[in-house]
Amino acid sequence: MRSVAVVGTGLIGTSIALALRGRGIVPHLLDADPEAARLAAGLGAGVVGAPRVPVDLAVLAVPPQHVATVLREQQLRGLAQDFTDVSSVKVRPQREAAELGCDLARFVGGHPMAGRERSGPLAARGDLFHDRPWVLTPAEGTGERAVERARSLAELCGARPVVMETARHDRAVALVSHAPHLVASLLAARLLNGEESHLELAGQGLRDATRIAAGDAGLWTDILSSNAAAVAEVLTEVALELNAAVAALRDLAVAPPAHGPTGRAHLNDVLVRGVRGRALIQGRTDLSLSGAAAVP
Repeated sequence: MRSVAVVGTGLIGTSIALALRGRGIVPHLLDADPEAARLAAGLGAGVVGAPRVPVDLAVLAVPPQHVATVLREQQLRGLAQDFTDVSSVKVRPQREAAELGCDLARFVGGHPMAGRERSGPLAARGDLFHDRPWVLTPAEGTGERAVERARSLAELCGARPVVMETARHDRAVALVSHAPHLVASLLAARLLNGEESHLELAGQGLRDATRIAAGDAGLWTDILSSNAAAVAEVLTEVALELNAAVAALRDLAVAPPAHGPTGRAHLNDVLVRGVRGRALIQGRTDLSLSGAAAVP
């Protein structure tokens, strides 16, 4: 793979382009916002504009709801021989691409599991994907050349390719990325009701727990909407446990001492299981999906 085009020069698209520049490939940069493409080029990410002849691979770094339409547009335009994307939802874009009549033999879904709470080309980093999982979700009819080029892209960016089925991917990211983002946002939103004297007591623990809530709200609305069923399934289970914890706390607040041990035992069980769950991803360096969601 010698030539690449990046469509969408936000955080992920520009980071991919910067990583490729470090490996001797000069990407062509395209964006609906020409100023964003020029800004990315000014950072050394590549050259602005479409190539004169089709490149080997086009990377669609656009939100999930736009993947299918952009894929169709760029395939008709003849931008590249093969195509991949980097959106954090896979089932919906692939289904919509099929409905639009896209050539899925030349397309393989991709999702680099790396990101930041900041967005835009100025937040991009060439080492963003170093040693991170990069999920590939080829369809049944995806050509071998497209898969190998998408795999090469991940490796050139310093990531570790992981092949998954689309529905399994969406269930996985609902658990390790999408639902946690919404929970962090709900927790951070409670701070709007806090008094100034309360907020002054906020420490690093709260900042860590709410860090990802600083992400682009519009983009995350698209992500959550595109993976709604899987996220709702995870949050339904969280809600059940949260309601049980609330009930235990209310019992402890009003119950006589003789009834206290039951509520304490329930809270202790919740905390112990939290410690055990956290340990499953602590320091994990194998084919894990425990990183921040990658979003364009």
